[in-house]
Amino acid sequence: MHRTIAAVMALVALSACQPRGAGQPVVKGAQVRLAAVPGGPAGGYFTLEGGAKDDRLLRIDSAVVNKIELHESVMNGGVMTMRPIAEVPVPAGKTVAFAPGGSHAMLFGVDPRITAGTGVPMLFTFASGARIEVEAKSVAAGDDMDGMRH
Repeated sequence: MHRTIAAVMALVALSACQPRGAGQPVVKGAQVRLAAVPGGPAGGYFTLEGGAKDDRLLRIDSAVVNKIELHESVMNGGVMTMRPIAEVPVPAGKTVAFAPGGSHAMLFGVDPRITAGTGVPMLFTFASGARIEVEAKSVAAGDDMDGMRH
């Protein structure tokens, strides 16, 4: 009987070591650079780490933002432009960076109560059905973003 109890306790302890959502993509370092002009769009930056299987980021939502679009920056005739993208591939075990000058999220209609230092709740939805909630750190336009290249 003691061995059975010990075995059950060991299984419970091992299951506690398993990270929540193991095998799912991970969102790290989420930050929102607030607009320099009140009412303008903000920029969202973060890193995605692929899970056990290939996936695709389909959308990002927030209760404090009217609309969030996924964008990429591309060179067009010697001019850097942005264009919306429908989804972002997230290969298994790979890292996908959303950083200034590259892929990023555009946040339109940010609640005016959001100021530098205020957390911005974000819900990332993936094709696999994974839904990951994070709180992005908000920073003022021009402020340092923890070493992220501007």
